[in-house]
Amino acid sequence: MRDEKNTLNPNAVRKVVIAGGGTAGWMTAAALSVDLADAGVEIELIESPEIGAIGVGEATVPFIHLFNKMLGIDQADFMKQCNATFKLGIEFINWGNLNESYFHSFAHFGPNFKDVSFYHMYLRQAELMAAKGVETVVEDSNVGAVAARNNRFRHPQTVEKSGLPSHFYAFHFDATLYASYLRDFATQRGVRHVSGRIIDVEQNPENGFIRSVRLQDGREFEADLFVDCTGLYGLLIEKVLKSPYEEWSHWLPCDRAVAVPSARVEAPVPYTKSTAEKSGWRWRIPLQHRTGNGMVYSGAFAESDDAVEAKLLDVLDGKALASPRRLRFTPGRRREVWVKNCVSIGLASGFLEPLESTNIHLVQSSILKLLSYFPDKNFAQAEIDAFNADMQKEIEQIRDFIILHYKVTGREDTPFWKYCKYMAVPDTLQRRIDMFKPHGRLFVKPDEFFNYNSWLSVMHGQGLRANGLVPQLDRLTDQEVLAYFEAFNGRVRSVVGAMPLHGDYLHAFAGASEQTPVPAFGEL
Repeated sequence: MRDEKNTLNPNAVRKVVIAGGGTAGWMTAAALSVDLADAGVEIELIESPEIGAIGVGEATVPFIHLFNKMLGIDQADFMKQCNATFKLGIEFINWGNLNESYFHSFAHFGPNFKDVSFYHMYLRQAELMAAKGVETVVEDSNVGAVAARNNRFRHPQTVEKSGLPSHFYAFHFDATLYASYLRDFATQRGVRHVSGRIIDVEQNPENGFIRSVRLQDGREFEADLFVDCTGLYGLLIEKVLKSPYEEWSHWLPCDRAVAVPSARVEAPVPYTKSTAEKSGWRWRIPLQHRTGNGMVYSGAFAESDDAVEAKLLDVLDGKALASPRRLRFTPGRRREVWVKNCVSIGLASGFLEPLESTNIHLVQSSILKLLSYFPDKNFAQAEIDAFNADMQKEIEQIRDFIILHYKVTGREDTPFWKYCKYMAVPDTLQRRIDMFKPHGRLFVKPDEFFNYNSWLSVMHGQGLRANGLVPQLDRLTDQEVLAYFEAFNGRVRSVVGAMPLHGDYLHAFAGASEQTPVPAFGEL
């Protein structure tokens, strides 16, 4: 966290203007209102009532806990106010091959044994069981995946006592309600909310720094630091400061989306569903009060926008609650997300499709890095460069992980999937795939956002397999390998069997509506 600022410092930033509201704007305002509470900094957020939120980012990753904890937000209250549900991971359907599915859980797989990694033991177990005519599933050794598939949830503190790896969790929530929740939080802490549309920006003619923004009604707002949260439009960072955009469409061919909410017809499950379609994929996000649905697809491969929308409406579980909303985007990143005295946060800084629910995380990460590098009026270029380098590294790592879902597939049944299967990918990703193929080896650095378990879940789930076993397996007998999985998977089944249904737990914890009846636990 940022060192405390000396309020007597004549170079200290005295005023921050945030251009744009929505999730990105109000997350920024809320965080600054807490971190700068004792620094005497005035914070204003300018939000146009004419611009609606995109609202596709209703699923999150576990790092959202750090942000809410920093703000001191009560989890039960947040979940109640934002109609949130718990999220243990994502189910991927038809991605590796048609009629196949796998689960990317936030939980860890089993521990190593005698310095042999879990996955290499699993590969040996799979061989041994296949010889007996028994098919194995790697997810049986992941408490988060097993709990999700059986619609069970409990906070992880109670699971850790079993000796199993903790099942990290995140949330599904209504992004519009979350923005409103943070707006109330921030304004109660002194953030000034200004309603109006920015029509002009004044720059210092000598150095190009932004001096002020002017609204349609003539009001003008000066600041030392500006934060661009104007979404894909990039009002300050692109239109004014001309920061170039690096496009990634050749690796991520999806460039359009359509979203629509639908009535809830069953108890919300503790995971997101992602179903691969002919020219993209479809999401399903369960909230307390409704279900979020959408299609992400490639305009170059889809039949038409109307056809995609019709397909989405045809597969809804419940009645559509609004007219579908369409969005076009260009996957990629802003070359410099911080230019002069302006930092871009959210979609103004780049766009990655919501396949792994990372957009809200990137907002959070940008905010925390801004606090770490919080400037004075000198705006040291070395600090700006470091911030930009950190953000580039993170978004490129996430980019590679998303591309992995498209590249490693057995599908060639449509032109879209055939293109994805044979397309060239970034060298950083290709090296990781090539390293995995011989013996299933994965090397993930501690500072990477997606950890070893995530990479393993998706690589294995998409159908990538090792060509051979590591020599370290010679340390274990076949009986030891089989006994390991019998014991560990047995503990997983026992722990999950004792968990309540997700809907019941949600009702008890956050006052959600009663659980819709589902079949009793027995699939384990």
